[in-house]
Amino acid sequence: MTSSASTPSSSEWRLPVEGMTCASCVRRVETALARVPGVREVAVNLATEQATLQAESGAALAAAAQAVSAAGYEVPRAEIALDIADMTCASCVGRVERALRAVPGVADAQVNLATERATVTVLRGAVDAAALAEVVTRAGYGATPVADAAAVGTATTHHDFWSGPWPVAISAALSLPLVAPMVLEWFGIHAMLPGWVQWLLATPVQFVFGWRFYKAGYKAVRAGAGNMDLLVALGTSAAYGLSIWQMFAAGEAMPHLYFESAAVVITLVRLGKWLETRAKRQTAEAIRALAALRPDTAQVRRNGAEQTVPLVQVRVGDDIVVRPGERIPVDAEVIEGGSHADESMLTGEPVPVPKQPGDRLTGGSINQEGLLVARTVAVGAETVLARIIRMVEHAQAAKAPIQRLVDRVSAVFVPVVLGIALATLLGWGLLGHDWSAALLNAVAVLVIACPCALGLATPTAIMAGTGAGARAGILIKDAEALELAHRVSVVAFDKTGTLTVGKPEVVALLAADGDEGALLARLAALQAGSEHPLARAVTTLAAARGIGVPAASNVHALPGRGIAGLVQAQSLQLGSEGLRVSLQADAGALAGDAERLRQQGRTVSWLIDVGRKQVLGLVAFGDAVKPGAAVAIARLRGAGIRTVMLTGDNAGAAAQVAGQLGLDDVQAEVLPQDKAARVAALKQDGAVVAMVGDGINDAPALAAADVGVAMSTGTDVAMHAAGITVMRGDPSLVADALALSHRTVRKIRQNLFWAFVYNVVGIPLAAAGLLNPVVAGAAMAFSSVSVVGNALLLRRWQPQAGKEATR
Repeated sequence: MTSSASTPSSSEWRLPVEGMTCASCVRRVETALARVPGVREVAVNLATEQATLQAESGAALAAAAQAVSAAGYEVPRAEIALDIADMTCASCVGRVERALRAVPGVADAQVNLATERATVTVLRGAVDAAALAEVVTRAGYGATPVADAAAVGTATTHHDFWSGPWPVAISAALSLPLVAPMVLEWFGIHAMLPGWVQWLLATPVQFVFGWRFYKAGYKAVRAGAGNMDLLVALGTSAAYGLSIWQMFAAGEAMPHLYFESAAVVITLVRLGKWLETRAKRQTAEAIRALAALRPDTAQVRRNGAEQTVPLVQVRVGDDIVVRPGERIPVDAEVIEGGSHADESMLTGEPVPVPKQPGDRLTGGSINQEGLLVARTVAVGAETVLARIIRMVEHAQAAKAPIQRLVDRVSAVFVPVVLGIALATLLGWGLLGHDWSAALLNAVAVLVIACPCALGLATPTAIMAGTGAGARAGILIKDAEALELAHRVSVVAFDKTGTLTVGKPEVVALLAADGDEGALLARLAALQAGSEHPLARAVTTLAAARGIGVPAASNVHALPGRGIAGLVQAQSLQLGSEGLRVSLQADAGALAGDAERLRQQGRTVSWLIDVGRKQVLGLVAFGDAVKPGAAVAIARLRGAGIRTVMLTGDNAGAAAQVAGQLGLDDVQAEVLPQDKAARVAALKQDGAVVAMVGDGINDAPALAAADVGVAMSTGTDVAMHAAGITVMRGDPSLVADALALSHRTVRKIRQNLFWAFVYNVVGIPLAAAGLLNPVVAGAAMAFSSVSVVGNALLLRRWQPQAGKEATR
């Protein structure tokens, strides 16, 4: 951005605009922008697809972007990630978010205290990462642009002396002699260290190990806000200062000093922060484990020779060599060899998957017993592993809707606590009590108040929940889907590829003369060159039975009816019931069998000798129900959730599958464009609807549902439209995803309850003089640790999918 010379109060901005195709579009965009208050001198360039405008403020720029969208075009957006340092509580999160959102060109900013990362959505080209980092620095925090979006949790994995256990240990060693006389007093032993000794022990704790609180508190005050560090710095400084004053003012009669209160509070808070940091690292373990699956190098075969190259140098089309026991470096397709791959870290499925030429390999999985040569099909950010990492990271960075309550509370938390502490000091002092006791009670108020637990309650639970899901093969794309899934009352399933395998197979083969082998040979001859799923089912069965397939000639399609050709001098046609009727071929004794198969939902095709108008036999196709489908439906119904099938298949096939699985409702012959409307109808009367699908035609319905669940065995379009993706084609993972949502939301509510209780109960007790500052400091430290520890219990969650089959 550059300032305008002619209009000093304005700045020149350039907005990229997508969707323009002609001069008419240019005029439309210019007109829309010219109407925005605060925008002047608009110029739109069709060739560069950019709008250049003078805007008086960032608010005018945001309004300009909205005007472009309202005109039917789009201002593309981008995401910038920043690692944020020095945040300690929910108040810090709010301050960083407000600073980032005030930057012109920023559409949204979300800061996660648990991962110490900011995810900023910007108008593409309006602001860069360096400018955002500078804004965060001016707000009093450290900020580092994240070059690699997959480098998850780098902020929480940083280690130095001051973030490790040694400062806590040294601080505790200096504080212990200060506390010892209090402990001895309980046993009737009267002992007190000289004042100057107490001062020597407490001063390093206060100003060396407690320096971080002064530093962060000063930055907060300079930015016109407050945080947990400010509360600790004020409280401990008050106790330390009171002790200094008493020590010099008392003369010979040395009163009780409060150096131990200040020193122990600092030690306990530092201990709590260290334990909290360790626990936060564990919440991000799942995604760090995923990132660790990528090897650094790959064996590439080029010009007939193998060479080891860095992974970043592997290109699409390269042939890679993977030896037994090695990790597969990229997504590839097997061209030589055979083996099994362990994909458990990606899919949660412990059973190794066989790999033969033509099969896909997923980067990050482990080759087991055989040598494989595979052709690279995806590298870098386009691999399945990279997409999984991005999806989990996005969910962990996002805020759940329930977090909005915390944001509102944290915005006023520190000022309110300071007001209560001041009222406590004045109230106790003016009512005739000892001003020393009044000050200690005010210190206890400052120390017990803990916005840290409020800030950690939701993000740590979401991180632990999404991590547990990722390990089980359940990828949750956003926190809102995770929070909403526990309220689902209706689950709508697509049929083909979701509840069924999606690969037709021959379920019946009936020959008019009883010779099934000859019938199968003729069928396979006609379909040998076809890639149609039904044709593949026939040729696969013929190969499995070892049937010799004769040559066919003059094979051609009969549009809308079937296929025709010459086999062993016979003119044959294979097709539907309509084809048989048009050829006037009598079904004979097979008519009853055909009707029975059709009622079962099977697809029936007739093989007809055209010259004699004679039926040689029939073949029926069916799509097998997935092994986990019945279990999934039973679990959902057991949880009180209504199950519905939305399919474009015929009513007979749909009814057959529905009856086999025990679905509550079936809606068959639904066109793809109508599925979204059916989902909307299911949402009436307040029902929360989840849609489960795998195909391109399911994408609108997935987006229309409250919670979209995509099968990763389907298309990328379906996965993009869904909030949750299951990495195996097992429908029972859908029930697991809803169960995980229940557990996660329960943890969020528990955490928020305890975080609020600590403050709602602790602050009044401290104000009433019923809490010693040392006890208050311990409670404050324990509150954050307990909230994170409670969230970590989610790591023990295990999916039920697959367990039923092994019982």
